[in-house]
Amino acid sequence: MSLTGTTFLYTLIVLSVVAVVLPLALWSRLRGPRIARAAARVLMVLFAQGTAVALVFVLVNNQNSLYDNWADLLGTGNHVQQAANLGADGTGGISLKRLPKVRQHFTNASGPGMKGVRVTQLKGRVSGVNAEVYVWLPPQYGEPAYRHHTFPVVELLSGYPGSAKAWFGSLHAVNQLRPLMRDGKVAPFILVAPRMNLLAGVDTGCANITGTVDADTWLSVDVPKMVTDNFRAQSGPAGWAAAGYSAGGHCATKLAVAHPDRYRAAVSMSGYNDPIGERNSLAAETPALRRANNPYLLLREARTPPAIALYQSGQPGDGYEAAMGLEQVAKAPTTVHVVCIPKSAGGHNMALWKPQVVPAFRWLTEEMGLLHGRAGATPHARSTGGSRPAELASGTASRAGAVRRR
Repeated sequence: MSLTGTTFLYTLIVLSVVAVVLPLALWSRLRGPRIARAAARVLMVLFAQGTAVALVFVLVNNQNSLYDNWADLLGTGNHVQQAANLGADGTGGISLKRLPKVRQHFTNASGPGMKGVRVTQLKGRVSGVNAEVYVWLPPQYGEPAYRHHTFPVVELLSGYPGSAKAWFGSLHAVNQLRPLMRDGKVAPFILVAPRMNLLAGVDTGCANITGTVDADTWLSVDVPKMVTDNFRAQSGPAGWAAAGYSAGGHCATKLAVAHPDRYRAAVSMSGYNDPIGERNSLAAETPALRRANNPYLLLREARTPPAIALYQSGQPGDGYEAAMGLEQVAKAPTTVHVVCIPKSAGGHNMALWKPQVVPAFRWLTEEMGLLHGRAGATPHARSTGGSRPAELASGTASRAGAVRRR
């Protein structure tokens, strides 16, 4: 039975009701020796407490998409088959254009918010990662008028712990964006959500660590190749962006800064720069790894500023200072768009990030040059770097924030 499945939730609800009714019905009717009656009553109390705790956990887990399955919860999942030394660019010297096309079989994904989402099990040929990837196609994808068009892609990255389903379930990305895509207010992006939690009990930090995990290559090489091989997707960097929250926000920024040849833009909500921002991050284990995976240092020390655009939102004490740091070291053609979210908007959770989805995708639409002249049109123009960010959509997290752009 799936940890996040409706059947499991309903089973726990029924058991919780039974756990309350049982002692009410049997407490005074128990027969037998005193010790037997006492033991039975203790078991009923423990059963009631256990089912209540389990139900609360499942409700919280479903709301925040923390653990996708039992292996994630119990720390028994391992999706890494090998972790070779792939060098500075994460390809191991392999010519990606010469690799045979990746042909994947997709099935319909299940769970809240997953209507129209497809899932496949991808064996990364370069990274050695074997994990699931979820894909959602925009409304225009299946229309005859668009059969020859390629679509831009946003890679959706979850936090730690977190499920790849989080963007579709907890953040309701499809429900929020589908009508805007139909109306031409947001570009028709293909949404791709790969598994982020690849090793039990630790955050990979989206890093390549020889002998442990090649998470960077999984996200920036294997997943994009699979998407472009199986769908009418634009190739990087012009047609690709990454977006994430918390640890996923850190990852999105780091991927764009480290690989401007693969990504044009990145969105980070409540992210951080130094990998030590996540205490369980493998990228924080040594000073060398911290430096190599800190987008602030990568941006500051870059000999040639990357042609990327960064959307950084956060609250004071939770992402805002990191965003301002990136803005201060960014040099043209790099641009940084900072949104300060007031403390009154809530804490470090899905309720804070959900209202930011639409403003972030409006920004991506304009910043990536995906402007259109009619509703639902497939965009062609590329950003000139002089375009202004989209006005923030209404809502607490957007209108209340101070906006700076460099």
